[in-house]
Amino acid sequence: MSAISIREIPVTERPRERLKQHGAQALSAVELVAILFGSGGEGRSAIDLARDVLAASQGSLRRLSSRPVASLTSVAGVGPARAITVHAALELGRRMMAEQREQGRPMREARDVYDAYSARMQDLPVEEFHIATLDAQHRLENDILVTRGILNSSLVHAREVFRQAIAENAYAVILIHNHPSGDPTPSPEDRVVTSQLVSAGKLLGIDVLDHIIIGRGRFTSFAESGILV
Repeated sequence: MSAISIREIPVTERPRERLKQHGAQALSAVELVAILFGSGGEGRSAIDLARDVLAASQGSLRRLSSRPVASLTSVAGVGPARAITVHAALELGRRMMAEQREQGRPMREARDVYDAYSARMQDLPVEEFHIATLDAQHRLENDILVTRGILNSSLVHAREVFRQAIAENAYAVILIHNHPSGDPTPSPEDRVVTSQLVSAGKLLGIDVLDHIIIGRGRFTSFAESGILV
């Protein structure tokens, strides 16, 4: 069958009109991506392109968000501009979820940290290393991105980790990073970095309460596992 263009769809059934009348929540993921594309190409509608992009990620927005821009352009009709638009929209969604991590939120258990950071970090294609600075009541004061990329002791320096914590007079910190593989099992390098930062924190008078590794749908807590040394 030949592709059906957006113009051949009744006006009231077009994605933009449906969003206007019924709200974004009423649209399918394909329709929402089609709105991002705006138009089709190469004899196919925006809906056709959106369907192909999602099919290439097994219909999963999570998988789609983890694919690099260059990978999305492998779909016929999707160039760099459209791929970048999709990435930007998905990142806005992540940041909206991250805003639920308000300052002042208690971080008393590993699950509190995971709940606050998982939506933003569990699907990232690269590792990010953050510290959460806490007050004396273990309430979140600030989130600090220390580094992005492979976690190793040559990249994560104690001075970078603790500089802002000292400036903010933080009572304690929690270390957080993700594993793009989805498996939160600590690597030998994770253990080395953690040990170095715990020791540095003791010298500076800032407790490192935990190191949380975020995987896909699960996490590892160094404190709860008894390996925070």
